[in-house]
Amino acid sequence: MSDAQMQLSEEWEKNIHDFTLHLDVERNLSRHTVSAYISDVLSFAVWCQTAPSQVTPIMIRQYLAQLVEKELSKRSIARHMSALRSFYRFMRLLKGLQVSPIEAIRSPRLDKKLPSFLYVDEIFQLLRAPDCTQPLGIRDRAILEFLYASGVRVAECVALDLADLRMDSGLVSVIGKGNRERIVLYGSGAKMALRSYIDHARPSLAKVDEVALFVNHRGSRLSDRSVRRIVDRYVQQIALIKHITPHSFRHTFATHLLEGGADLRVVQELLGHQSLSSTQIYTHTAKEHLMRVYELSHPRA
Repeated sequence: MSDAQMQLSEEWEKNIHDFTLHLDVERNLSRHTVSAYISDVLSFAVWCQTAPSQVTPIMIRQYLAQLVEKELSKRSIARHMSALRSFYRFMRLLKGLQVSPIEAIRSPRLDKKLPSFLYVDEIFQLLRAPDCTQPLGIRDRAILEFLYASGVRVAECVALDLADLRMDSGLVSVIGKGNRERIVLYGSGAKMALRSYIDHARPSLAKVDEVALFVNHRGSRLSDRSVRRIVDRYVQQIALIKHITPHSFRHTFATHLLEGGADLRVVQELLGHQSLSSTQIYTHTAKEHLMRVYELSHPRA
């Protein structure tokens, strides 16, 4: 048990334990999200030293003021607020709490940040970067091609098993956020790269009984962090002056589809977004690209 938990009252410990189960089982959130929410609620519980049912709006405001004094970013403060809001929603629904102390308190307004993406020439340059004379290079090429072709999240990518691929149809079933299953497509470029990896690289890399599609140099399932390192290596190799992460491939996938005339709702379905508003941010990115083309191409721009 951590020092933070040792300072908690029995009431806090019981409610946080039940809240953890609620997030994990009832709401089916990812381990990362559950861990972040519990960490934020624990921080507040240790700070306030008051029973959760006795917390007041003034206490919440004082806590937020302290977070501001610590110079936390607006995004971090908003996450703390989201965690506490979720906790007190749980307390009202399942613990009989009459009034939530956070209900009337607004989260800080976040600046809308457009997602980073790659232009077509940049993504092609990145896809050509791996050394495909080596097994790890063949694997890396397959990962980069698949991320760009399918728009999957990096966690969805590394969770895939070899048996999940349907090489004949160019389809794959992935389990996304909230444990929701969806079918994604991948094109001929990714199919060729995957076939090369499965036929020529994976047999020499994977352990005999390993079911994962993508494996590391030790033969086990590749991790999210390893994919980030792979992307970082090739971004540096081609001297790309942009902050690019594995998630940037997802942004690039969506942006290029919209630029090519794809319907917004089709892109929403391919990305696995529940809300159309999550997908609409890519329309701004596509407009940015149009402006760039106009400024470079029009003689009177």
